[in-house]
Amino acid sequence: MDIVSLFAGAGGLDLGFRQAGFCIKWANEYDRHIWETYEKNHPATVFDRRSITKIAVDEIPNSVGLIGGPPCQSWSEAGALRGIHDQRGQLFFEFIRILSAKQPLFFLAENVSGMLLPRHQQALQNIKTLFAESGYNLSFKLLNAADYGIPQDRARVFFVGYRADLGLTFHFPQPVTANKKSNLNAAIFDLRDSALPAQNHQRTNGERCIIPNHEYMTGGFSSIYMSRNRVRSWDETSFTIQAGGRHAPLHPQAPKMELIAPNVRRFIPGFEPQYRRLTVRECARIQTFPDEFVFHYENLAAGYKMVGNAVPPVLAYHLAQAILADLTSSPQFNTEKMSINR
Repeated sequence: MDIVSLFAGAGGLDLGFRQAGFCIKWANEYDRHIWETYEKNHPATVFDRRSITKIAVDEIPNSVGLIGGPPCQSWSEAGALRGIHDQRGQLFFEFIRILSAKQPLFFLAENVSGMLLPRHQQALQNIKTLFAESGYNLSFKLLNAADYGIPQDRARVFFVGYRADLGLTFHFPQPVTANKKSNLNAAIFDLRDSALPAQNHQRTNGERCIIPNHEYMTGGFSSIYMSRNRVRSWDETSFTIQAGGRHAPLHPQAPKMELIAPNVRRFIPGFEPQYRRLTVRECARIQTFPDEFVFHYENLAAGYKMVGNAVPPVLAYHLAQAILADLTSSPQFNTEKMSINR
C-alpha cells in the first residue's frame, strides 16, 4: 500500500505509517544534515534530496496517500511568526501543488499549533480552502500527543483529507490515555546513569555512546531559558521536545527550579550538578522513536533538531491505523490500489 512522504525529515511520520502497514514508496527531504539518518533508517524508500520546488509532479510516483510536515518555523510561537509571508511558510503550497496534481486517495499534513494564532487566521483559511478546491473532504484538529501514549505535552495541528469521490470523512481517533498518561519514568528511567556530555564544540561522542545518541549538549543557559521551570518530575509527562538543543528540557533527576523574581528562576543551591539537558536519545525516547532508530550527526545540534521536528511515530501510527480502517471500508479502495500497483 504505497504512499509518498514530503518534507520527510528523519521520518517519524513515515515510521508510524510503516508500522501501521503502509509502504513509503518515495520520500523527499532537502536538509543535507538529515539525509544519512533517513536513508539508513528507511532503506526500502526511494529518497529524493532535491528542493521540492525543483521537482515536477510527473517525477513523483502515483500512490494511495501523501503525507508530510511542511517546515513549521514560520508559524511557530517560538519563532518569528511570519507565517505565510515567510518563504518557508509558503512551502505548504508546494504540498498542495503536488496533492492537487497527483490526486491520491488521502493526505495527511502536520504543523505547529502557532498556525492557530489570530494573526494567521486568513492564511489558515486559505489553506483549508485550497485543500477543498483540490478535491478533498478536509478534517482538521489540534491534537496533544500526550493523549495518545506519548510521554510529552506536544500540541500540533493535523490536516487529513479523503478524496471527495470516496464519500468519506476522517474522524480523529479518540484519546487512548485519557485517564493515565505515560510519564518520564516509563520512557527514560533506565537511561539515567549512562549519559555522556558532548565533546568540545558540541561534537558527538560517536561510538563511545553505549546507547546510540545518548549524549547531551553542554554550556550555559540563557536568561530566557531561566525565566521558567524546565524540569518535569519522573511521574509527569515531558515538556515539548523542541528542535533547539539549547532549549531541551532538563533531566527529571533534578528538583524543579525555584522562582526568585518575576520571570527569574534558579537551580536549587546544592543540586546544581543534577541539572543537565536531556540527551538526544532521551528526547528520541520521549518522541517514541525506538532505540534501533539511530540518528547520524557530527554536531549534537543537528541531532536535537531532527528529533524535535519529528512527528512522534506512535501518534503517526494511531492516525495511520484510523486512515487504513476507513480506506479498506471503501469499495473504491481496492480498485484504486490495483491501478496504482500496475
